[in-house]
Amino acid sequence: MLSPIDAASRAGTAGTTASRQDADAQDRFLKLLVAQMKNQDPLNPLDNAQVTSQMAQIQTVSGIERLNTTVESLSGHFAQLQALQGASLVGRDVVVEGNVLSANDEGLMQGGFDLASPADGVQVEVLSRAGVVIDTIDLGAQGGGRHGFEWVPAAGVDATLGERFRVVANSGATAVAATPLMRDRVDAVSAGDTLTLELRHAGSVPYAAVKAFN
Repeated sequence: MLSPIDAASRAGTAGTTASRQDADAQDRFLKLLVAQMKNQDPLNPLDNAQVTSQMAQIQTVSGIERLNTTVESLSGHFAQLQALQGASLVGRDVVVEGNVLSANDEGLMQGGFDLASPADGVQVEVLSRAGVVIDTIDLGAQGGGRHGFEWVPAAGVDATLGERFRVVANSGATAVAATPLMRDRVDAVSAGDTLTLELRHAGSVPYAAVKAFN
């Protein structure tokens, strides 16, 4: 990661190079214009409107080049700020798509889900590592949007077997789409073209995929 001093130095160098290129382009244009005026036909001289139009074009090109340089500089600063923000997330919990149960501070297993629309009945099936349903949580009717739940194992259910969950939602006889959500721990951050979070359970996840921060 570049230090602020290195970033400023590079931005300054880029700005100086861009300014020199702009000056060179304008110098070439003026030389061509002067040569054109010197060699013009006295009986058919250059029209003032033509000269004004050509000068406006070179100014437009120069302005666009300066704008591009500014945008590139801002993009570099944004990438650094994004990397710093990502680094501050290491050790924190985030909410992403996934169906792994996680324990809260009281030791209760938690999960969540997004419903595409309201549902008359919602059930959360707790799964073992082998994918076998070991318990069911009946949440009843739920509105569309984001919801969370806690799993308190039913009598006789071994809580240590609960690893994942599955959400089943229906509105009448129609199934309602449910996206499972889980809490995960940020172990590391990598910055490239996009900021990527390395999560303990979900692995590599783009920063944009984070639904919430805990």
